[in-house]
Amino acid sequence: MVKETEFYDRLGVAPEATLAEIKKAYRKMALKLHPDRNPGDKSAEEKFKALGEAYDVLSDEKKRKLYDRYGKKGLEEGGFEQRNARDIFSAFFGPGVFGDDDDDAGGPRRGEDSVNPLNVTLEDLYNGKTSHIAITRNILCPKCHGNGTKSGKTPTKCQACGGRGIRVITKRMGFFQQTQQTYCPDCHGRGEIIDEKDKCTNCNGKQVVSDRKVLELVVEPGMKDNQRITFAGESDQAPDMEPGDVIFVIRTKEHDRFKRSGNDLIMVHSISLVEALTGFEFSFQHLDKRHIVVKSAPEQVIKPGDIMSIPEMGMPIYGHPFSWGRMLVKFNVIFPLYSEVSSKIDEIRKCLPAPAKADDSAMTDSDSNDNVPKTETVTLEPYDPNADRQQRQREAYEEDGSDDEHQGGPQRVQCAQQ
Repeated sequence: MVKETEFYDRLGVAPEATLAEIKKAYRKMALKLHPDRNPGDKSAEEKFKALGEAYDVLSDEKKRKLYDRYGKKGLEEGGFEQRNARDIFSAFFGPGVFGDDDDDAGGPRRGEDSVNPLNVTLEDLYNGKTSHIAITRNILCPKCHGNGTKSGKTPTKCQACGGRGIRVITKRMGFFQQTQQTYCPDCHGRGEIIDEKDKCTNCNGKQVVSDRKVLELVVEPGMKDNQRITFAGESDQAPDMEPGDVIFVIRTKEHDRFKRSGNDLIMVHSISLVEALTGFEFSFQHLDKRHIVVKSAPEQVIKPGDIMSIPEMGMPIYGHPFSWGRMLVKFNVIFPLYSEVSSKIDEIRKCLPAPAKADDSAMTDSDSNDNVPKTETVTLEPYDPNADRQQRQREAYEEDGSDDEHQGGPQRVQCAQQ
């Protein structure tokens, strides 16, 4: 399969580029293509958006691995959401560069998303599951409607931060300039100053209060690990700010029998040598509690490590309610002990095909000559990796001992007395 390289081409880097090289390329091209530097240039605007899309993927380890393996299609099926190009630019350079602390339309700032892991079982992803989760977030005070005052007067804009709630600090470090942002200490990040005597008694001038809300969380059949379930605008509220999203990221617990691979399920099953040669039948319980009986095909011989497929018995395919992947069964063939078959060796030999004869092509009549190496018969023994490791340790110890012997034994350092 040919590796997709479009995102790398947009940044002008090789598919093997390091994260530092990707960041350097984005920095250079983003500053050049930013719409504020190219007013009215639709071509530059489109390139800026495409650049942000590429950087968003290649700067994220999980997204990059998925893209390298499956391309754009893999990102779509993985449930990853695309960020706004200006948001990516602001996150990279900090707010205030080209006015990127606001959105494209010059509207209110957007609050942060609340991202939470959602631990589910393989059964949940196969059958689907609906659950209810309570969240606690800040909402605009219902008494003062987010104003923060008793009188309803508009709070005074904080002069220290210009009403933005944050301060941008620029530091020079040699030839480089570093931009950092921090909450304004004067207004505590609110951007406004409220008179102590006029503070709302319900929120104490904070403009927001704590609120509990129950969300209905639906895990649909076929969803995958790392896929996101998003509740738009359900995160913390704040005055003059668009609330962020509450996001749940699926984390799949390990199953004791099945392993998922895309839309396929993989199962390892052990059978005896007799079953491998003569046929078998076994059963298992599927993820939806169905009792499945598996039979081998007539005259089918299974070899150790063989993988057989059961169509339409894998995971539901997300977005396609009547389609399923495959169940892949990997077979482990258990051979009997010699003691179990020693009394029937002759019978077994008669039942099985005759073994291949030894290759005698290298032997000639001259083998009887004393100058020609004789044939030697050896016997196989079980391999023990621990014994091999112990042998290497003994050899290393003997080498150390031999060095000491050649050098007159180990040298001892004595302290000189004054």
